[in-house]
Amino acid sequence: MLEGILRESTGKRSVKALRRDGYLIANIYGKGLENIHAAFKMNDYIRTVRNKTTLAFPIKIADQEMNVVVQAYESHPVTGILLHVDLMVAQCGVVTHYHIPVATVGSPVGLKNKGMLYIAKQRLRVKAAIENVPSMLTVDVSNLDLGDSMLIRDLPKIDNVTFTDSERVSVMSVIKAK
Repeated sequence: MLEGILRESTGKRSVKALRRDGYLIANIYGKGLENIHAAFKMNDYIRTVRNKTTLAFPIKIADQEMNVVVQAYESHPVTGILLHVDLMVAQCGVVTHYHIPVATVGSPVGLKNKGMLYIAKQRLRVKAAIENVPSMLTVDVSNLDLGDSMLIRDLPKIDNVTFTDSERVSVMSVIKAK
């Protein structure tokens, strides 16, 4: 479980001091909940997010435990170091938007015809309650040939989950390699 601290001040001076000490600044929010200004040790946060197996992961801040989902993050434009992260509390029964990763299974037929698999959307935006959201959307691409694409309407349907992008948006395609 990822443990963090509560930030007393949200000013620029205190944020810079926390970053100097190796902390990642975070805002935690949820429907009907008051915003929580927190900070996590940078290495602990990265280790937790990389090793998670589900969309939501547990955190503990000031004797309060909750499951959260990463909604947005900000990184430094030159160094790529994380500066800020927005975490949303995953509340059971509350329908909201989530970004689920797309994974492919199989090898497309078009690879043998000098093509390459291009994944246009690595994460899909869905609207559902957290208990209905899968941790990953697995798509079989073994029958895609050169010039074929898979749209959102071609993806397998999931009960109680709605894709919020248009049905004609391309998720992946097999294109000609140069």
